[in-house]
Amino acid sequence: MSLRLTFWGTRGSIPSPGPHTVRYGGNTPCVEVRTGDGHLLILDAGTGIRALGRSLVEQTEGASIEADLFLTHAHWDHIQGIPFFAPLFGRGNRLRIWGSAALERSVDQVVRDQMSPVVFPVSFEALAATIEFRSIVEGTPMLRSGYEVAAFGLHHPGGALGYRFTDHAGDAGSLVYIPDNELAPHPGYGSSPMWRDRLTSFVRGASVLIHDAMYTPEEYAPCAGWGHSTHQEAVTLALAADVRTLVLFHHDPQRTDDALDRCVAECRELVRRAGASLEVIAAAEGLSLHT
Repeated sequence: MSLRLTFWGTRGSIPSPGPHTVRYGGNTPCVEVRTGDGHLLILDAGTGIRALGRSLVEQTEGASIEADLFLTHAHWDHIQGIPFFAPLFGRGNRLRIWGSAALERSVDQVVRDQMSPVVFPVSFEALAATIEFRSIVEGTPMLRSGYEVAAFGLHHPGGALGYRFTDHAGDAGSLVYIPDNELAPHPGYGSSPMWRDRLTSFVRGASVLIHDAMYTPEEYAPCAGWGHSTHQEAVTLALAADVRTLVLFHHDPQRTDDALDRCVAECRELVRRAGASLEVIAAAEGLSLHT
């Protein structure tokens, strides 16, 4: 068996619907993952989680919904869909929300604050589902029902986690999810000189790597320290880590579909010149993959 993933939100920073983002999508990050035994994992809760929630309610036809939501961090584009996730309003549903133990404010408090009366009309207490908040610690792989998850600290302002998921059933391959990460060195992070080597080891051999590819090289220079990477840097990491498939993610809200096509073509040319077999694609809403 393998992990099956579906993209519901692929864009970074802010939703960007419109005629120029139809093919790759305009919703902010959300990825659905199904384990071999059918367990539901959700990676981030940007605006894409709204459509996922409606789909889940329609599919289950009244049966209870249980899921584990793994938040990489609490920046707005990764949590803004939570109040619109329909299963949270259904009694009998259960959602476990995982986040970094190292955040300045707990995930629990951040989620509650975004539903305070000052910014949202429905209070957190009005949600009918059972919601649990749990912490995950970097460097300590955790065994769950049917899968294993490990976390890695990324280069992003305020801190963020990358996740690696492996199905327990057979040689199913691994999924690595790193939506917000600055691969270029920057003094603002104060990381160990070995951070990049450790990251490469964390990613090594993944069947699918979903990685931040927000900028072009020309765009990156004035945005150094903002916590994002270029698509070329994502290719360099994937090649060094012997990844099978690289999925460019967290698309710039101003990046049109045609411009994303050009980014993918540039990445594939880099792979060709390296004489490697890495597959490179760009995340698109509705796209499904298997590890």
